[in-house]
Amino acid sequence: MAVITYRDALNMALREEMHRDDRVFLMGEEVAVYQGAYKVSKGLLQEFGEMRVVDTPITELGFAGVGVGAAMAGLRPIIEFMTWNFALLAIDQVVNAAAKMLYMSGGQFPMPMVFRGPNGAALQLGAQHSQAWESWLAHIPGLKVVAPATPYDAKGLLKAAIRDDNPVCFLEGEMLYNTKGEVPDDDYIVPIGKAELKREGEHVTLVSHGKMVLVALQAADQMAKEGIMCDVVDLRTIRPMDVDAITASVKKTNRCVVVEEGWEVCGVGAQVVDYVQRHCFDYLDAPVLRVHQADAPMPYTKSLEKAAKPDLPKTIAAIRQVLYLD
Repeated sequence: MAVITYRDALNMALREEMHRDDRVFLMGEEVAVYQGAYKVSKGLLQEFGEMRVVDTPITELGFAGVGVGAAMAGLRPIIEFMTWNFALLAIDQVVNAAAKMLYMSGGQFPMPMVFRGPNGAALQLGAQHSQAWESWLAHIPGLKVVAPATPYDAKGLLKAAIRDDNPVCFLEGEMLYNTKGEVPDDDYIVPIGKAELKREGEHVTLVSHGKMVLVALQAADQMAKEGIMCDVVDLRTIRPMDVDAITASVKKTNRCVVVEEGWEVCGVGAQVVDYVQRHCFDYLDAPVLRVHQADAPMPYTKSLEKAAKPDLPKTIAAIRQVLYLD
């Protein structure tokens, strides 16, 4: 298999799905002439033309609404937000239109559309551009929420999202675009709602998604040097969440640490902990611990930003604590 970047894996998925189905089109700010703020749509305008790769004004509410209408009319729009932070301006269309149209129309209007773009903190972009949105979006019935960690999963999940007849919020890691991994040229999908055991162990379960999967894997590598073997469960999909994968791992290891990029209160990790205590209570040998962003807006100063983010040392500390090693 070729080794390509996360960015190129997304580009491959878009290209393949636009060839496969002429109802698929991409719309957003700078997706066409500029080829995407992060170059995910590189070459698509030249290949598919301006009717299927559409540059928009800086009007998130407007073009998200156009996407909803297009989906109602039988097309399969992909709406790119330059960052999910900007999607706040379109949240009415995402939450009150896309997520509810099938239900409120009595099943008359499917919503085959994807909202996609970078999510989470990068480097010194300030509080307004450094937020992780998955727990917000996963709170809404009617939305599916996906957060791939690897190039392989990015391609397979985006193809699955484009083919889905429900609105899918596709959260790309802003710091993942240049990461590399093996990606087949074949037409494959990664099923929405199916987690993956990225690494197998016996002493503690690490549950993560998106960018933090790489941190969890690094932690597993480091702990292995001490003879501590970690199960690393990559959720891949936040809603619907693969509860069976989480509980199977925790029942095996009897301990769990959840690593997430977002804030603690009402976060994805809180939902994971709820599932664990409901399904694995009698199997737990220690309380479930969480590693997450500090409960504050993201600082701009480099040293404070580093202190606020979840990272490898914090994850290692949580693993040692849940194993009573410290």
